[in-house]
Amino acid sequence: MVKLTIVGRVNDGLPIAQGPRYVNEDNEGFSLYKQQGEIILKEISRGALQHSKMTIRVDHHSFYYSVENGIAFITLSESSYPRKLAFHYLQDLQKEFHKFDSGLMEKIARPYSFVRFDGIIGNIRKQYIDTRTQANLSKLNANRKQDNLDIVTENLTDILGRRRNSELGQITSSSSSSTPRAFSSIWGSPRLEVIAVKWTPITIILVVTIVLLWTTLIMTDSIVISSL
Repeated sequence: MVKLTIVGRVNDGLPIAQGPRYVNEDNEGFSLYKQQGEIILKEISRGALQHSKMTIRVDHHSFYYSVENGIAFITLSESSYPRKLAFHYLQDLQKEFHKFDSGLMEKIARPYSFVRFDGIIGNIRKQYIDTRTQANLSKLNANRKQDNLDIVTENLTDILGRRRNSELGQITSSSSSSTPRAFSSIWGSPRLEVIAVKWTPITIILVVTIVLLWTTLIMTDSIVISSL
């Protein structure tokens, strides 16, 4: 059955509504799945998940999401739950959600503060608990030729792996750009850097020696002139 529902804005990844909790839900497991659902919302928001519909597998469950008009609808159920019903559930949520003023959605600033929609989620969810009701059987049997639509399926572990690699890449890029180079841009090539390291001290010694000799000669000439 449907265990978790999150509705969120795509432009900033803010979750604005969720379904009501049920007493038989495990607190620890629910919190973990909720966190994973929020990560999926963030990945949709930053463009890492570009499909408008997708199935994401995790453990013995599956996340399903559908994006429409800048709003992401995400739900979680057991993997044995019919995928077709899960997307019907999301479609029903979309129909009810779009009855509200879109301007109101943009004003929401705190997570899960659109509580008016929580009750609607709960009512629609009840219709999809039992897959054997006449209404749900009709949905499952309708348009059976479209059951195998090209909806991308992926594992959550792969998505999280790409997320970690992206974050590491950003950190590496930031570190390399902020580290100053040891030499001027003149010594851009490694070969020139080696030459600079080897010959710069010698050049300095030669210059200092020449200056000292020149100073000595001037002083000597001054002494000779003064003696005359």
